[in-house]
Amino acid sequence: MKTLINNTIVLFILLFSVAGNAQSSGFVEKTFKTSGQCGMCKDRIEKLLAYEKGIIKSSFNTETKELTVKYKSNKTSEDAIKKAVSSLGYDIEDVKGNQEAYEKLPPCCKKPEDPNSTKH
Repeated sequence: MKTLINNTIVLFILLFSVAGNAQSSGFVEKTFKTSGQCGMCKDRIEKLLAYEKGIIKSSFNTETKELTVKYKSNKTSEDAIKKAVSSLGYDIEDVKGNQEAYEKLPPCCKKPEDPNSTKH
């Protein structure tokens, strides 16, 4: 009987230990506002993030200009995601896009200069 109680206690300790580790190194889903404009932006951003360490899934919504990223918090961070996207030339939240990369983007991927202008 003592062995059963001891085994049960050990089992509970292990379960709580694993649950605690799963939360601290678990998955995070975060949505970022970006300057992406079109389907080409979507393809470019999602392709880049598919190769970034710790990224599980990314999805860019061209209508809302929001990028939703699911990632492993013990493998990458919000700052790393922002840095990666900005390296393509896109603004993401408080991080400005790399100017040299921005200049190389197709016209349809650049921010409209006139808010009333139409996208290509």
